[in-house]
Amino acid sequence: MPSATTTRQARVTRLPARERSASGSLFLLLIAVCTAVTAANIYLAAPLLPLIADDFGTVPSAVAWIASVAQLGYAAGLLFFAPLGDRVDRRRLVAGLSVATTLALLVAAVAPGSAALAAAVFVAAAATVIPQLLVPLVAARAPADRRARHVAAVIAGLFTGIVAARVLGGLTGQALGWRWVFGGSAVLTLALGLATAAALPAERRVRQGGLFSGLAELPGVLRRSPELRRACLRQAGMFGAWSALWTSLALLLTGPAYGLSTATAGLFGLFGLTASAVAPLAGGLVDRFGAARVVGTAYVLAAVAVPLFWLGGQRLPALFAAAVAIHAALVASHVANQTLALTTTSTPATANTAYVVSGFAGGALASLAAGPAFGHWGWGGVCAVAGAWLALGWGATAARAGRR
Repeated sequence: MPSATTTRQARVTRLPARERSASGSLFLLLIAVCTAVTAANIYLAAPLLPLIADDFGTVPSAVAWIASVAQLGYAAGLLFFAPLGDRVDRRRLVAGLSVATTLALLVAAVAPGSAALAAAVFVAAAATVIPQLLVPLVAARAPADRRARHVAAVIAGLFTGIVAARVLGGLTGQALGWRWVFGGSAVLTLALGLATAAALPAERRVRQGGLFSGLAELPGVLRRSPELRRACLRQAGMFGAWSALWTSLALLLTGPAYGLSTATAGLFGLFGLTASAVAPLAGGLVDRFGAARVVGTAYVLAAVAVPLFWLGGQRLPALFAAAVAIHAALVASHVANQTLALTTTSTPATANTAYVVSGFAGGALASLAAGPAFGHWGWGGVCAVAGAWLALGWGATAARAGRR
């Protein structure tokens, strides 16, 4: 009769075999689709701002802050929930968060005013952190020489969701009203979230400490890893620049400069498909040349995109080129920096939390600054915010590298 020690050893031996099956192509596809749906929840409000403002009897710039509330909510959810990936069974956690997100989206769909809508959007975004619970699982089970490619596949799903939020959200909102967009997203989130939870391998966590002990470990993880700190700062700058421009774009396109409808402006999000196409290429480049070179190239491309966006305030072709460039820069930087974050410490879920929270905090703050900037100085003010975030993200890391 086997001893308790033998039984535990057998259980530990069998567990990796089951978990490694999760790296199969079908499972990777399911994670990518789930990531697309949940990522869209963070950006649902951005293309609908003109419709929301009209429904609530105000101007679009007065409700622009709701888009930044979603990003702040996502950052808060990452801070508290994502580190649990190192400690609890992901299957139960993904299922619970899917239900919570669904309920919050339904509340948003019936919100009577901007304050209630913002509160519901915050909760929905905070609970929709499922992709960042799954990315460490994908990275851990990928072959070392293809790790960035596997991470890139999930990131491609994330940016496809962002595109869908702008394009399908704008079209659906124009046809049926903005409330139906939140209701439909609630149904998709529940279906994909529960399907993904059911497909996850069973896990038995052996780490000690409370549920939120991972949160307490964040400062130490950042202190011990200069590479992680650099990835966090650079992605905060890059994501902030992108967020300032992309969350304010509907205000430009539906305003006096172009006078487009919400549905037509939403189609502009198709340029975001650049990100989905660039992600696999970026993954291959990171595996071949390293993360630092890819991030540097991405920053150069973003620096070119910002003046193109400014020119696009009057010339539509410049806006087309800028949209392609900023998405390519963002996704290349994200693939490189997130791969670095996932491989630089022995606690990938905690390190990934620090990285993604930094990125979304940078994005939320930039979006928060972009709304008033647009109200006071127009599209040029938004471009100035984006340029400032790029300069801060690169300048802070360059200064640190110089001191070392």
